[in-house]
Amino acid sequence: MYRRVKDLREDNELTQEYLAQYLSCTQSAYSRIESGGRQLSIDYLIKLSILYNVSTDFLLGLTDYPQRVNRRKK
Repeated sequence: MYRRVKDLREDNELTQEYLAQYLSCTQSAYSRIESGGRQLSIDYLIKLSILYNVSTDFLLGLTDYPQRVNRRKK
């Protein structure tokens, strides 16, 4: 999971500083997320899913398909 988070950041040419600001944490805290030294909170998971337009399952490594499914309640 952590490698996927780092790969997405690098693929989108974003810095750790940018992500830390986006998530409202310090750069060192974000760095620990990417290295696996800190768990990814649900709030951060959702924010990263929205930022990268990928599913939370993809970020968690439960699927290799990044597409988000938009299911709206009627």
